[in-house]
Amino acid sequence: MHDKSKAMINPSVHGWIDKYFIEQKAIKALEGNTLDSYYHTIRNTGFIYGHIIGFATENELDSKGWLNDEISKVALLNCLYGVYSLTVITPDSGDFITKAVSFYNEMNPVGFTLFKKVLPTASAASNLEKIIDERVQTNDNIISKNFSHIVTNALLFVDVLAFQHYLIEGKIPEKYLKKIEETVVSIVTLALRTKTNKSQHDDLLIKLFEASVRYTKFSKVSSQNLETLELDYFENNLEKYYLLDMAGLALWSDGVVENEEAYFLYALASYMGISDRFVETSIRDTNAFISKYKKDIPYFNYSNPVKHFYDQTTQLVLTLMKRNQKRLVKEISESKELMVLLANSTQRDLDKDEKKKVKKQLLDICKTVPSLTIFLIPGGSLLLPILIKFIPQLLPSSFNENLEEE
Repeated sequence: MHDKSKAMINPSVHGWIDKYFIEQKAIKALEGNTLDSYYHTIRNTGFIYGHIIGFATENELDSKGWLNDEISKVALLNCLYGVYSLTVITPDSGDFITKAVSFYNEMNPVGFTLFKKVLPTASAASNLEKIIDERVQTNDNIISKNFSHIVTNALLFVDVLAFQHYLIEGKIPEKYLKKIEETVVSIVTLALRTKTNKSQHDDLLIKLFEASVRYTKFSKVSSQNLETLELDYFENNLEKYYLLDMAGLALWSDGVVENEEAYFLYALASYMGISDRFVETSIRDTNAFISKYKKDIPYFNYSNPVKHFYDQTTQLVLTLMKRNQKRLVKEISESKELMVLLANSTQRDLDKDEKKKVKKQLLDICKTVPSLTIFLIPGGSLLLPILIKFIPQLLPSSFNENLEEE
């Protein structure tokens, strides 16, 4: 019998990972599990869908009052440890922590200082806490926290899939992270094209996926059909299940799956060698989960989601600009070309080359201002046009005189 007393962990206090393993006795919790049962259990917690309502743990966790990122941190740790326990012969929490830190150090993209706070002198558990904290926070401050949360967290399962490869092969396959992100977004895009009843949420869903990825440039994602997706690249059932569930999430619409939509899911399953039974279960479980928790998932509850999305991001950009106004003015004033281009942007639309110059020079400036580095990480590009639009309003009147001088 499992001990049903609720474990008390504070994911915002140093030492929470060690406490998790002490309280959960997690090594015993997963005995007798299979990858299939693991996946279905994780899906039932909402982790796959990006809206976590519980944890598949030995002792029930009391997450009442937790923030979204705190729930995500424990869920990510729990899912990573789950796949570790099913992959290695003799699971050990210390070995898991060491391997997880090594994995994230390799997962970290070149030039992307996501895990810069990791210290060589700190314990492995302490470093993993910092890594996981950074991992779930990456997009929270870029887009409205609640609004992007469902998609940002749905893509956290990519970490779990990559970790499994790392455990088996000792490394992450080259281009794996880029490949799976491209495939997820391509499948979601293709799925949305088949929807009988399209809604304003559909375009937003694509925008949110694009804002959540970390390894992909979407100008290069152009798959027109399932045949061009190279789905045979994915040989692991966890990968296949996840890709199909992401398509199902995109197609969900008030509990109704039209014939064309169902056909797309069955065709996708056929290409990946997944049984029709899994498709039926996926449709049923996705509908049951979203129908039950729809009122709690912000994505489904805005009458005008696109407007809400940009209202939130605009407010964030304005706040950051005001806090860093002096520094921005100083940096921009040192570039005559940038000042002229920004002044021109208030009078006319810049051409393609001019926009590229403005973007490059502003990104260079953002690198020098710590609180503006959010424009540099994936998703930040969505905010850059807003930054460009409002910069002239924050600059002194002498700024616009540059245009007249030219």
